[in-house]
Amino acid sequence: MDGAYDTRKYHDAIAARGAHAVSAPRKNAKPCKPTSAAAIAGNDAISALRYLGCAPWRRWSGYHRKSRVDSKINRVKLLGQSLIVREFDRRVAEIQARVAVLSRYTALGTPVTEPVG
Repeated sequence: MDGAYDTRKYHDAIAARGAHAVSAPRKNAKPCKPTSAAAIAGNDAISALRYLGCAPWRRWSGYHRKSRVDSKINRVKLLGQSLIVREFDRRVAEIQARVAVLSRYTALGTPVTEPVG
């Protein structure tokens, strides 16, 4: 789905805010004329992906962290599609409770490794 965000308008909006995109270029992405900061950023992402390869590029660009956050948010949503309470402070507390439950589930499933010998 991230390839859908690899457009000129997307990169222009991000560059206007002084940020950089953490999204993968399209599979058929080709460099364009470096006429703006957005075009240069897009070209840099394409050349880095081609030079490094997919897995190292994900680490280098920070894409793996974005993917992990997306996965965690999906898990929180699986605990319930909508919040039950209406007041803001109570919504914050409800979200914190969901995250605590999810963290506990994650801790239970994490293996403990011990050295042998």
